[in-house]
Order: sequence, then structure tokens, then C-alpha cells
Amino acid sequence: MQNEKMIQALNEQVNKELYSAYFYLAMQAYFSSINLDGFANFFRVQVQEERDHALGFFNYLNKIGGKVTFPEIQKPQSEFSSPQEVFELTLKHEQFVTQSIYSLMDIAREVKDHTTDIFLQWFITEQAEEEENMSRVLNRLKLIKGDGAGLFMIDSELAQRLYVPAVIPG
Repeated sequence: MQNEKMIQALNEQVNKELYSAYFYLAMQAYFSSINLDGFANFFRVQVQEERDHALGFFNYLNKIGGKVTFPEIQKPQSEFSSPQEVFELTLKHEQFVTQSIYSLMDIAREVKDHTTDIFLQWFITEQAEEEENMSRVLNRLKLIKGDGAGLFMIDSELAQRLYVPAVIPG
């Protein structure tokens, strides 16, 4: 028998991951609208990764016999003033997701759900990578201080990012 507190928290995480995909889709649209196709590509890949994360939690809930629920997904911000603002918001959001996953781990340990504890380890490692990636781009944007040539160099680099489907254990 699964712990209801754990099941509810896992369902909330599915929603947070789907919101993340929605939020990053808005960012992709912003960058497409200002012809920064490399930045748009970066967020296109990010959208796909967030959907993978949501499906990982969804599949895990099904595997352990938990009832999957579908709360409404909040509308994301869709107006941005600059690439730097986007990455400041992105880093803040990834830090929020990291804390959410830490809370899931706390619940798993509290209720002695060792299987979920092991499942969540992959996401904790993934979040460290997500925060590092967002910080790296944000720091570069701060370094160039809005310089067009620097912005296009970062755009060119981000255009090289490829989607690699996640292999989420569980």
C-alpha cells in the first residue's frame, strides 16, 4: 500500500514539470519572436526535457499503483524584457524545482519509501545539471552586458544543443 502523502506529492511534481515545459515554451516563443534562433533551440530542447521529467513521474506513479491526478496547469509568464531576464527567471525556476524534489526526498525518507528514494536520486542529479546550465548562460549574458556581437556568439553556441531523450530509472 502506497503512502497517500507521497502519492499526492508525486502528482504535484508531475504538474510542476508540465508547468516547466509550458514556461519554457513561452521562452522559446519569445526568442523566436526576436530572431534569436539558437536561444529558441535551447528552450525547445528544454521543453522536451521537462516533458520527459513529467512522464518519468507519471510512469513511476503508474508503476507503483498510485492514482494519477491532473490539476490545472498555471499559465506561464510570456512577456520578457531581455535574454538576461529570461535566464534569471529560468535559474530561479530551476532552483524552485530543485527544492521541490528535495521535499519529495524528505517525504520519501519520512515515510520510509525506499523505492521512491532511489527513484528521486536521478532527479536530484539532473537538477544540479539544470542549475549549472542556466547559471553558465546567465553569467555569460551578464559578462557581455547586452553587446550584440556577444549575444550572437551565445546564440550560435546554443543553436548546437541537441535533444537527447532522458533515460529515467523507475
